[in-house]
Amino acid sequence: MKIIIAGAYAIGRHLARLLSRNNHDIVLMDEKEENLDNLDGDVDVLTFHASPTSVKALKEVGADDADLFIAVTPDESKNVSSCALATALGAKKTVSKVNNYEYMSPDLREIFGKVGITSIVFPEMLAARDITNGLKMSWVRQRWDVHNGALVMLGIKLRAECEILNEPLKNISGPDDPFHIVAIKRGEETIIPRGDDELKIYDIAYFMTTRNYIPYIRKIVGKEHYVDVKNIIIMGGGSTAVLAALTLPDYMNAKLIEQSEKRCLELNEILDNDKVMVINGDGRDISLLVEEGIKSTQAFVALTDNAETNILACLTAKRLGVRKTVAMVENIDYVSMAQSLDIGTIVNKKALAASHIYQMLLDADVANVRFLMSANADVAEFTAQQGSKVTRKKVFEIGLPQGVTIGGLVRQGEGHLVSGSTQIEAGDIVVVFCYNKNLKNIEKFFK
Repeated sequence: MKIIIAGAYAIGRHLARLLSRNNHDIVLMDEKEENLDNLDGDVDVLTFHASPTSVKALKEVGADDADLFIAVTPDESKNVSSCALATALGAKKTVSKVNNYEYMSPDLREIFGKVGITSIVFPEMLAARDITNGLKMSWVRQRWDVHNGALVMLGIKLRAECEILNEPLKNISGPDDPFHIVAIKRGEETIIPRGDDELKIYDIAYFMTTRNYIPYIRKIVGKEHYVDVKNIIIMGGGSTAVLAALTLPDYMNAKLIEQSEKRCLELNEILDNDKVMVINGDGRDISLLVEEGIKSTQAFVALTDNAETNILACLTAKRLGVRKTVAMVENIDYVSMAQSLDIGTIVNKKALAASHIYQMLLDADVANVRFLMSANADVAEFTAQQGSKVTRKKVFEIGLPQGVTIGGLVRQGEGHLVSGSTQIEAGDIVVVFCYNKNLKNIEKFFK
């Protein structure tokens, strides 16, 4: 597949690194030559120094026969324009990164389609949704809803209170039980479990279940004593913080701490509601945190542009008794460190945007692709087509590659867990958990 990425910034570089491992033909273009000079040696891409809004440059990089053109420069106008030009030249699909909440309106999709933009990506909005979704369940590291919640995947850190430790999974999670363990993260290792595997203390276990059994999962993992989140402190007043604050559920209240006095004035205009109080100060200042009620706060969300600051602030909040912490960590190299320090939820806009864009590379009917950084795995919803391989045999006979497991399916809007004897039918929406594999190699089972 021929892919052109315009913009060698954080997201563009991350995408180039991710996609080059899948043997795609990739061109990374940028009008700043220094952005192209510092690529890692293992990134196998062709670089091109030029503006993505230059028709001559687009012709030279081969936009006329590109399968996918991705515009992820910091300038949304440039992204929109270059996508329109690439489509006019012959690019089959285009993706534009935007920074404007207004552009996400469903009413505008048709308009963008008419000017040649297949998909819009707003990384800050993706991150904000991730944050607010995670805050709704204080005892969960990660939550992923399948088909509007018909199935739910929960990533949970297991402590000593967990009732199902040190027991073979075949004894606690059979075909008739209300949950399946689809993956286990143990230290640096990701395990796609079999019946003889056991859950250990401090594992992060990924449970697939249906919504009505979430309270049961909470009980068996020993998290019933976790207080639900009502009061939140957000550190940092950037666009992600604003969107997170605006999308909080009605029962949550937030205090947003921002160092810049000028930005605080802007935030008071933007966040003109009773749920969010804007405070001018340093979110790492312990005396300020105590004064603002950290002792009665259930969640601390660090969203500055500095990963180290966010990690340290979350550690301070945990030391002061906050149970749920969320840190935005844009530097991929710091993600493992943050997880080892027991930061609750890690948010990375690059990975979220990459997951959204990666979905467009697949030919099968696939949606809701999500990269789980902590487990180095992808989760996706595939729709089984009539006559496809997954519909011709029971699950245990399909011959899925090692490292791939099916967590559940949605049939006529109702979620079902999957066992080896399950027969998948055409039209089923199937949840596939794929560790360290290319989803492109999985889609052949569903076409």
